[in-house]
Formats: sequence, structure tokens, C-alpha cells
Amino acid sequence: MTGDGGKISEGRTRKGSYAAPALDKAFLIIELLANHPQGMLVSEMATALGRSLGELFRIVVVMEEARYLEKSPVDDRYRVTYKFLDIAYRATPARQLTAAALPEMQSLALNVGQSCHLVVIEGGAGLVIAREENPGTRGFALRMGASIDIVASCSGKVLLAFAAPAQLARILDRAEAAQGHAIDRDQLAEELARVRAQGHGLRKSPITRGVTDISYPVFGFGGDCIAALTVPFLETIDGSQKVSIPQATQILGETTARISQALGYRGDDAGGVTPASRG
Repeated sequence: MTGDGGKISEGRTRKGSYAAPALDKAFLIIELLANHPQGMLVSEMATALGRSLGELFRIVVVMEEARYLEKSPVDDRYRVTYKFLDIAYRATPARQLTAAALPEMQSLALNVGQSCHLVVIEGGAGLVIAREENPGTRGFALRMGASIDIVASCSGKVLLAFAAPAQLARILDRAEAAQGHAIDRDQLAEELARVRAQGHGLRKSPITRGVTDISYPVFGFGGDCIAALTVPFLETIDGSQKVSIPQATQILGETTARISQALGYRGDDAGGVTPASRG
């Protein structure tokens, strides 16, 4: 799929020989609109998908009636509704995770004077499922629902570093397929080993000047790493930030330990790392 408004290939890898053309079209519409948050006309969707206006219009109307899409009364453009987010939260562990994390994230943002965001693995990428903005006048934050590079980002490296080996291999396979190029797994393995040894990720942002990314793993019941909580620490020129980077790192580690404990992690679970030893 392309995110530049070009045609989207209908080719899908299937297991077995079952086909549901209408359902396929609905999925393609959703994926297309996900890359166009400003919305699209049905005619624009038809052009992008290489379909006729008539066959897409019927599906769009059904999706609108089911409240998965909404049409702007101003320009007739269709957009995806929050119903998808609601279902995703209720049908996945994200609801329990965010319920445990959000109060702690609010406290974290207040104590360190920085924004923070919670990232989970989605296919071969990272997905921001919650964020808390800096309560002050300045800040740097990722938007809710943002997709991040699982290999290059600080959050992604933390998620990969604490993933089980079999899960790690699957994630990297998906990331290579999505990115269209091979990943240097030997070099990545060295980087992940350093993150595991340190217990968290810490590095200057390769994209935004003045930002240092700090990220810790969040563990669930059974010891699996289920998320990464990250602070993109914005360092001001006049030094007016509330805490230093080392202080923010310590507070973030304590925060993720409490979230992990609220999710049932006890430190001696198989496959996990004791939160107290991570900072």
C-alpha cells in the first residue's frame, strides 16, 4: 500500500482459497483513509483503488450506516471514525494497558515537565496508543495513533530488545516486508544487547535537534514486554526544564515499574527483567 495517494494494489496473500470481495474492498477503503486523515471523496477512493464509483459507493454507504465512516457535511469527504479505536481498545490488551498507564503517565509528565507516549508492536512497526503532553508551555510529543519505525526508533529498540526470540524474528520479517529492504540483523543484535544490558533505551534523537529519547519496557503478567513508555526529553537552551536527563531517566524507570506491577508483573516471572534492576 502506498501513502501518497497513488493506486493501492489489491494483491493480498491468502491462506487457503476463500475470497470475500466486498470485505476486501472495505479493508482497502479503511487502509486508504488511514493514510488520508483529511478525508477523501468516493470518486477519489475509486481512482486510488482502481475501482468503479458504483461498486465503492455501496460499500461506503454501508460502512457509514454502521458508523465506521463519517461524511463531512462541508465537503462530502469520508473519514474513519473513532469506532475503530473503541473496538480495538475493547478487543485487545490495549484497554487494560492504557487504564494502568494513563494515570502514571499524567504524573510522569507533571513531574519531569516533558511529554510521554506509550508504544506497542503492531505488525512490523510501533504504534502510539496513548500519550500525555507536557503540562508546561513548551513540549514535543508524538500524535496518538502514529506509526513509528520499529527498528530505528528508541521505543522500537526497547520493544525488540525485550521481545522473545521467536517474536523478534517475526517482527523483523514483517518490518522487512513493510519497508522493502533487508535489516542488518547482526548490527541490530549488538544494539539490542546494549539496550538489554542497560535496561532501557537512551539516545539523542536522530530527527529532532535538542531532543533525547528515553524509553523503558513495560512488562505484563507472565513477564512479556508488552509496551515501551518513552519520554522525548526536550532540552531548553536556558536550562529551564524541571529535571535533568538522568533524573528523568530514573523517574521513568520507577513509573514503568509501577505500571508493570499494576499489570500483574512481579519481577520473577519467566522471561522478564526485574523492574528495580532496569534503572
